[in-house]
Amino acid sequence: MFGKKLKTVLFLSLTMMAVGAAGGSASAAGYTLNPEVKDATPALRQAAEIGVRTFNNESMKDKKNKDAILVLSFGTTYKDSRKATIDKTVADIRAAHPDQKVVLAFTSHIIVDRIKAKEHLTIPTPEEALAQLKKEGYTRVAITSLDVIPGMEYAYDTAIFDLYKHDFKKMTIGTSILYWMGQEGQRDDIAEFVQAFSTQFPKLGKEDAILVMAHGTPHPANAYYSVVQNRFDAARLGNVFVYSVEGWPHLDTVVPQLQAKGIKNVILMPMMMVAGDHANNDMAGAEVDSHKSILEKEGFTVTPYLHGLGENAAVRHMFVERADEAWNALEANTAVSQKQHKK
Repeated sequence: MFGKKLKTVLFLSLTMMAVGAAGGSASAAGYTLNPEVKDATPALRQAAEIGVRTFNNESMKDKKNKDAILVLSFGTTYKDSRKATIDKTVADIRAAHPDQKVVLAFTSHIIVDRIKAKEHLTIPTPEEALAQLKKEGYTRVAITSLDVIPGMEYAYDTAIFDLYKHDFKKMTIGTSILYWMGQEGQRDDIAEFVQAFSTQFPKLGKEDAILVMAHGTPHPANAYYSVVQNRFDAARLGNVFVYSVEGWPHLDTVVPQLQAKGIKNVILMPMMMVAGDHANNDMAGAEVDSHKSILEKEGFTVTPYLHGLGENAAVRHMFVERADEAWNALEANTAVSQKQHKK
């Protein structure tokens, strides 16, 4: 009884229908307040801001549109992997939006400093990129993320949105590649991702398994990995197990499951945008505490797969779709604004 009442209250507060279709369409997938809410407080409006977010700055509504797309990535100091993953994904976004300025920024200030010192290459932080765009006269910015889950790094992205949105006429921000999971009529990003990710999987025998290494986070979004595991199981792709470097499940959570299934051969595969430090050292390093060494000590034959998600064309397509959503939200709000001005 209580659960039914609670669901009714939530329904009256928020619209349970998204502004996007299932199957990964490039529309503005987000929630809006239910029309029955006539006196929404600022707190309620803010709570309803999930999915693709949009801010219209009324004080700048008469400014001329000059548009840009800002791509946010954590970054990596692994130059070859960066070119094959991040740079390739940004190139795909540019190809999808050839008439727009596309800027890349790294959210890791440490990585920005190390690349500058080692490669003499300046990649801006999000703060620096937005300051430069404003200086160059850009008035509308669509922010898109190369994050996998909406964890701490994506929280950084949304914080950037909230802190800088008043500096521009309009700003939108898209979601991480994994966001919706089929709830309340939304699309299932995780099921789509599993299909895209699995295009790089080899055929598995009964004694073979793939261990998918995620990053892990203290953020509650760490729970996404359980949903990813569920979708792997539902897809019947064979013995595929998710574990993380810094979150849950751990490697030692998975090892007993491998042993119980009689697994002998293991492929280690990163579920990260790049094959950087975690993949090359924590996962596949020669040290005794690397995942490869630990598994070999347990008697498994281990084969590392040192390629980031950005090398997978099907996964890159999903990142481009997220950029499309942020861009389409920017354009859609223009149409709405123009109609309002005519009235």
